[in-house]
Amino acid sequence: MPKQQKHILVIRLSAMGDVAMTIPVLRALTQQHPELTITMLTRKAFFPFFRDLASVNLFEADVKGRHKGAYGLFKLAKRLNENRFYAIVDLHNVLRSKVLKKFLKCRRFISIDKGRTEKRLLTSGKIFKPLKTTHQRYADVFNGLGYKIDLSNPTFPEKKVLNEKLINIVGGDISNLIGIAPFAAHNSKMYPLDLMEEVIKKLSEDYKIILFGGGIREKETLREFESSYKNVINLAGKLSMNEELDIISNLDVMLSMDSGNAHIAAMLGVKVITIWGVTHPYAGFAPFNQSEDYALLADRKKYPKIPTSVYGNKFEEGYTQAAGTISPERVIEKIKSII
Repeated sequence: MPKQQKHILVIRLSAMGDVAMTIPVLRALTQQHPELTITMLTRKAFFPFFRDLASVNLFEADVKGRHKGAYGLFKLAKRLNENRFYAIVDLHNVLRSKVLKKFLKCRRFISIDKGRTEKRLLTSGKIFKPLKTTHQRYADVFNGLGYKIDLSNPTFPEKKVLNEKLINIVGGDISNLIGIAPFAAHNSKMYPLDLMEEVIKKLSEDYKIILFGGGIREKETLREFESSYKNVINLAGKLSMNEELDIISNLDVMLSMDSGNAHIAAMLGVKVITIWGVTHPYAGFAPFNQSEDYALLADRKKYPKIPTSVYGNKFEEGYTQAAGTISPERVIEKIKSII
């Protein structure tokens, strides 16, 4: 007999990188358990991430607007309660999602174990070993419902065919494309911009460089890089999320900090080289399905307290330039070795 169709609500509201990390897990889940109906509750800005997951329904959480505060969450729950969910999977496990669950009629809840204790031991220097990846932590939540997920043999969407607008921006030749996303939420996670400029200058001699960023200062910096070197194209502020994803899917490699762009590229099956400052992949936030040697790490002999925090928001005095211990030559060599 066919398995009974069951409807599961999955919650992950933010941040960008964390939402992107759900994609490989949900792809594996829906492929390995086609009897499930999945509704994903997240912010509308992240809907494009799910565009290749046809069996995943999307439901908007407008947490800065009509769903703000307890009453807003009550209104959101009222709409969600129009569905009959078999279970609710909370991949966020924060106050907002906990309050929301109080208003939902479904009583079969399961939440992610974020491993906070182990992460505190890691960032305090009491242990230094790889912790469980965030992707596996996501998978384990579904395992707890009886839906085992195997992440060892992932599949990815095909590269997107670029439309005329995008071809005009990046040019007709889209072979040997290198994406570079030089920014992160905290300076302590960033590669020094003067060193990044050296990387861009050298690589642009032989490859086409596509720059990604978003903030006002970021756009100004990227415009300067674009105007200074040939074969450098700045996409900041020019495209929709869907259009950026189309281009990212065509990259041969993405160079990123420990940031959302790394996870976006990885969810599309792109090779990702990451630069790490005061954070460390041992905390479990390395991009999905990437070789360990694609992670370029700051010198822990010089900065022995790395990782100073999970997110890069806490660090010792003098640690903001930790990523600068990675030479531009090393970055360039790594990119050329895999492109």
